[in-house]
Amino acid sequence: MSRKEDKNLIVGLDIGTSKVVVIVGEVSPGGSIEVVGLGTHPSRGLKKGVVVNIESTVQSIQYAVDEAERMAGCRIHSVYTGISGSHIRGFNSHGVTAIKNQEVSSEDVDRVMEAARVVAIPADQKILHILPQEFIIDNQEGIQDPAGMSGVRLEARVHIVTGAVSAAQNIIKCVQRCGLEVDDIILQQMAASRAVLNADERELGVCLLDIGGGTTDLAVFTHGAISHTSVIPIAGDQVTNDIAVAFRTPTQSAEEIKIKHACCLKQLTRSEQQIDVASVGDRAARTLSRRALAEVVEPRYEEFFELAREELQRSGFENLIAAGVVLTGGSSKMEGVVELANEVFHMPTRLGLPHDVTGMEDIVRNPIYSTAVGLLLFGNENRRPTRLSTVSRAGNKGLWSRMKNWFQGNF
Repeated sequence: MSRKEDKNLIVGLDIGTSKVVVIVGEVSPGGSIEVVGLGTHPSRGLKKGVVVNIESTVQSIQYAVDEAERMAGCRIHSVYTGISGSHIRGFNSHGVTAIKNQEVSSEDVDRVMEAARVVAIPADQKILHILPQEFIIDNQEGIQDPAGMSGVRLEARVHIVTGAVSAAQNIIKCVQRCGLEVDDIILQQMAASRAVLNADERELGVCLLDIGGGTTDLAVFTHGAISHTSVIPIAGDQVTNDIAVAFRTPTQSAEEIKIKHACCLKQLTRSEQQIDVASVGDRAARTLSRRALAEVVEPRYEEFFELAREELQRSGFENLIAAGVVLTGGSSKMEGVVELANEVFHMPTRLGLPHDVTGMEDIVRNPIYSTAVGLLLFGNENRRPTRLSTVSRAGNKGLWSRMKNWFQGNF
């Protein structure tokens, strides 16, 4: 297959606890993205969203990248990648500045954003994102783009996301060991929200729950902007462990049983439905009912949703999410998950599937790929206009300088 060196390509790399996903997208002149390559591989070097084994993570990334390159017929040089884990912190901040010449310029916006970021954070944390919620000019609230407006006092309300410097550095190190550049590191629930939420949900107020293998990532949107983020350090791997312990079966068999047969609500199963369960060692396989499996799985998923609801209550936004809850991520595919979430949250719930991309839609319209698709969309919307292609090394020096400055003084 000929190399697509002259194409305008962009690459998303989702390094998850249970799998690594690489998606290659081709950007059309109109700005839309067509998926032209996809690679996946089981993840071996992460625990609860954080790298714990460099070599294993590098191998997993390399396998997924090789598969995506073969499918897309290109050579990948740089990627947008995600970050998650219990080290992530999110909080709201507020900045104020005087407007020069009584008309808001880009310099005024930069100054008020700098004022909003002047907050005390621990020495081992760095700011990942500063996300504008709204601007206020002379007490006039709800302004999304203040440029060119008249006034004397400009305020900004923002949501700041911080992460552990070491966690981000380890992700970059793993990517570089594969011979790749990091275009940017993006909070995973931000990426997933870009892929599965629509504008009406963001405006009305919605809670996104990205249930992965190691973490459940939460993001709350109100009035079109992120108001709260959080990471709950339990997810699908805990369900697999529960099945392995309850049925005395190897972890790999427990994972297969979970994917093929598990259900979140025991009333959706019938006791006569039987499944084969492998035993540990040389013991013979056993047959158990699917309802018994649901009785193990349901309490754990109920715990996920209870913890998420408690986090919503602590955030103060529980009564401001009129659009309800959107579930996504690989562990949200299980039968009965939406019905159980409805019972726990007492609000509308739906399963979020990636959208806004074309090509291989029958494959990528799957909650497993929400974060990877979101990384594509986020990267396409936020990359520099001068940048032509992720299959070219040109234009990476400025970005890499920014990433080095990100860590300057810490190592």
